[in-house]
Amino acid sequence: MIQKGTYFKVVDNSGAKKACCIHVSGGYRKRYGKTGDVIVVSIKSLRAKRREVSKIKKGDVLKALIVKTKVFKPSYSQECVSFFENSVVLLNNQNKLIGTRVFGPIEKTFRYTKYLRILSLASGVIK
Repeated sequence: MIQKGTYFKVVDNSGAKKACCIHVSGGYRKRYGKTGDVIVVSIKSLRAKRREVSKIKKGDVLKALIVKTKVFKPSYSQECVSFFENSVVLLNNQNKLIGTRVFGPIEKTFRYTKYLRILSLASGVIK
């Protein structure tokens, strides 16, 4: 369960390394987020190699899409999927991806959302 104050690993090549949730979008008094939800994050640290040429600066407030969570998520086929860390992909104000690559595997359930592009950029897909 993702809530305010949760730290994330950023798994795209936008230049950010860690982000912190400051708001869970999507409803009146929505407290927790899950995989596939859009949240508002603050950038806490940057990657060392891309620090000078990055579009993103430390302290920027951006939208992000949750792609991995530690809490298991049961699917319709009764399989539970969980990951070792909480991870996000950064979005701009028009909900387009900032990065051009996504590191690590992504759940297959993104095929049925409006974020289908994430699957084509990811290095792997988990059922």
